[in-house]
Amino acid sequence: MSAIHLRVFEAGGPALLFENIKGSRYKAVSNLFGTMERGKFIFRDTWESTQNIIALRNDPMKALKNPFRHISDATSAIKALPLKQGNVLSGFKEIQITDLPLIKHWPMDGGAFITLPQVYSEDPDKQGIMQANLGMYRVQLTGNEFDTNKELGLHYQIHRGIGVHQHKANRKGEPLKVSIFVGGPPAHTVSAVMPLPEGLSEMLFAGLLAGKRFRYGYDEAGYCISQDADFVITGEIHPSETKPEGPFGDHLGYYSLTHSFPMMRIRKVYAKQNAIWPFTVVGRPPQEDTTFGALIHELTGGAIKQEIPGVKEVHAVD
Repeated sequence: MSAIHLRVFEAGGPALLFENIKGSRYKAVSNLFGTMERGKFIFRDTWESTQNIIALRNDPMKALKNPFRHISDATSAIKALPLKQGNVLSGFKEIQITDLPLIKHWPMDGGAFITLPQVYSEDPDKQGIMQANLGMYRVQLTGNEFDTNKELGLHYQIHRGIGVHQHKANRKGEPLKVSIFVGGPPAHTVSAVMPLPEGLSEMLFAGLLAGKRFRYGYDEAGYCISQDADFVITGEIHPSETKPEGPFGDHLGYYSLTHSFPMMRIRKVYAKQNAIWPFTVVGRPPQEDTTFGALIHELTGGAIKQEIPGVKEVHAVD
């Protein structure tokens, strides 16, 4: 699957749907963001309004100077607020990690990885979805010392949103609840990797870009469930519990090696009836994530300048 993906991307080919995957009854899709044209086509109805709202977030004076001009943008933002719903597991069935498409992307990889995850965690000091973090952090499903179907590895740096949440949970001596969403609207995948200005929720952004509110709820154990995701994995990160993660054929064109990273104890795994597993293959650039990055860079405009004072312009070279 990885080899086919790499060749098709290099040829500027289409998105790929794999319908008959060894060891899994679920289909998988890749190369969804393989060209800028395709990415912009996916978000053709919301691209301009989303750009405008990010610009307003960076420069609120624009709205004050031209209030009537920005009424439609403000209305779009209000309509994109996350929507909490009941009966949160309706449409899902419980499965195991071994039911998923377990894709080993490169020969020396430590196991199967999720390459397009949406990792959700909430601030232990400020509960609720508007203070939550949705990030794209590498997830190792099998291999190394992980107890399959019971444990997985999460690769992230301590300054990331989930790292801050884990630090606060550790300080309280509590486990951090984590939900991993896979699939759903492409806007949710993009939101997980967006460099958004502080205070702009990824779930609100997901609603803006999708043109549809981020629908969520909580199961009986208090785990957040995205009702539009194809797959959901829930579990806990306990203080000081780590296991070796990696190696992994990374987007720098080299393997990132094996190091200790937080281990998540798996609680439940859910899938929709006709769920499709999205993935990408990273490696020596350019790859699909190059286009993905260019798409995000164009969409955010001046957001990075707002986040890092002193930066005048950004050219993200592979």
